Amino acid sequence: MLVFIIRRLAQAVIVMLTVAFVSFLLFQYVGDPVTSLLGQDATQEQRVALRHDLGLDAPVPVQFARFIGNALQGEFGLSLRQGRKVSTLIVERLPATLELSLMAGLIALLVGIPLGVYAALRRGQASSQLLMMFSLLGVSLPTFLIGILLILVFAVWLKWLPSFGRGDVLAIGSWTTGLLTLDGLRHVLLPAITLSVFQLTLIMRLVRSEMLEVLRTDYIRFARARGLGDQAVYFGHALKNTLVPVITITGLQLGSLIAFAIITETVFQWPGMGLLFIQAVQFADIPVMAAYLCLISFIFVAINLAVDLLYFAVDPRLRIEGKVQ
Repeated sequence: MLVFIIRRLAQAVIVMLTVAFVSFLLFQYVGDPVTSLLGQDATQEQRVALRHDLGLDAPVPVQFARFIGNALQGEFGLSLRQGRKVSTLIVERLPATLELSLMAGLIALLVGIPLGVYAALRRGQASSQLLMMFSLLGVSLPTFLIGILLILVFAVWLKWLPSFGRGDVLAIGSWTTGLLTLDGLRHVLLPAITLSVFQLTLIMRLVRSEMLEVLRTDYIRFARARGLGDQAVYFGHALKNTLVPVITITGLQLGSLIAFAIITETVFQWPGMGLLFIQAVQFADIPVMAAYLCLISFIFVAINLAVDLLYFAVDPRLRIEGKVQ
């Protein structure tokens, strides 16, 4: 097992170094931080002095080594647009993005799993066919269009829910949350539903296909031969085995929710990291862009590493073969 863990950790380090190198290249080839900070009217002496202060006159390998060292400490310099430390901006925006992503993931699980089970058990019926049509729409429609439609219906026509912002939040130390206030819950509903639609339909289709596959296995036939009722067979045996790949996919999709919340946060003006990244792209704010890429990559790598280790822990075949199938 030690060899397996070392191999996976080495792969994770290689991936993070690659992403760090790509992020570092942003500083070299996208925009000029000196011009962004001083403006067009700065003298040559001021430019040279600031370039020296920022370490931009050092050789590229030295700059990259400094970049890695600072990144390991969570430091990415100052935002060129706001003039504040990037780490401070990330800490301020991270709670909003995590809150939105967790709510979307929870909605996807609580709705997608029951609908997938229902579609499998009612295969061929009209209600099941309607659910599958809904799942195709959920997979096909772009996120921004879903968000706009929800705003039109629930914010403009019905006036039930707000269409932008995070609402009232409570501060718990340096962490902020809107889930503990009624106004915050009302604000998070529409963006969370928008972000969850694709994941919900994906989970529903996965549960349905896995459930149908499990129901055809020998041990299910044996369970029926023992005289077990439908409830015991469906929920005591079939669903339990169906959820193993579903949980794995859900874990990996959580990283996707965090990374791809950019569109949802832009549509609903949700003050998270995605909106911060979009604003950084518009103003060529390289330190913020680099920090976002590194943080999202770290989340993906950490989740994938955790899933690999859980696979190794629960599946004895992997311990025997020494590798993931």
